[in-house]
Amino acid sequence: MSVLLLDQATVRALLPMQECMRVVADALRALARGAAVLPLRLVVPLPDRRGALAAMPAWLGEPAVLGLKTISFFPGNLGTALDCHQGAVLLFDPQDGRLRAILDATAITAIRTAAASGVATEALARDDARTLAILGSGVQAVTHLDAMLHARPFARVRVWSRDPARAATFVAKAAQRHANVAIEAAATTEAAVRGADVVCTVTSAREPILEGAWLAPGAHVNAVGSSMRTSRELDTAAVVRARLYVDRRESALAEAGDFLFPKHEGAIDDDHIVGEIGDVLLGRVPGRRSASEITLFKSLGIAVEDLAAAQYVYERALATDRGTSLDFGGER
Repeated sequence: MSVLLLDQATVRALLPMQECMRVVADALRALARGAAVLPLRLVVPLPDRRGALAAMPAWLGEPAVLGLKTISFFPGNLGTALDCHQGAVLLFDPQDGRLRAILDATAITAIRTAAASGVATEALARDDARTLAILGSGVQAVTHLDAMLHARPFARVRVWSRDPARAATFVAKAAQRHANVAIEAAATTEAAVRGADVVCTVTSAREPILEGAWLAPGAHVNAVGSSMRTSRELDTAAVVRARLYVDRRESALAEAGDFLFPKHEGAIDDDHIVGEIGDVLLGRVPGRRSASEITLFKSLGIAVEDLAAAQYVYERALATDRGTSLDFGGER
């Protein structure tokens, strides 16, 4: 049995951000229509909290995809040659169960996560949004800048990092890629956020780095960095002030620390979740209602996004003769 192996460079080459945003939007619509089976992810944390291993299986019916992403998360890799996320996406034939492909999950995760934020920004941010704040300077900051510039024609970007040197490096590289955008480092999170039309939080913070008092009327926030119930990037005021949208309600109720901390404090309840982004895209749930309200997309990252992106890469790889074919067992 032949299995196609697609490495990180190939995935990046075959998954441009604009196409990934389209693919992720279609997957979120399919999820909202019920054309998916999506269990909660299984997470195995290490006892010393140094890292964790997660398994994310799913079936998606539009298009028909069956698969699993298994990924490790080691935030201590930040600033090293290794990405914080390491793993693989496995695609299986939904008709007979054959393993079709193994794809690098680091690239899939980096691109599809930002693509989901891009989809949410297109759906919820003001049309005249021109100032972007990015909190964080790692891999997700790079891909989120790409996605945000596809979602809105930002003229100014402010970037904050706990490490000023990393922020300066990010700004220098980003300015070369996006010469028509004014990109600068901010000394504090507050300086980055004040007056921003869109804010992306893409850090490994366990405690809040974004205060609701800093958010301008009409701002849109993509809260991305925290994917566990025990950590959050936003303080309670930020969540209370905003109309909250999620990638998947069940996942948010179980795993989203940015939502669960304010809930446990009694500041909000489950009804604070307006709806899923897929429902907004289908017109079932209203998005932004005025130029002054604050909107918030809490992204956990869900397997249907990974599988839809992986299927797109797999099909392009077959069409362009990319990847390495491996002989696996599985036949009698």
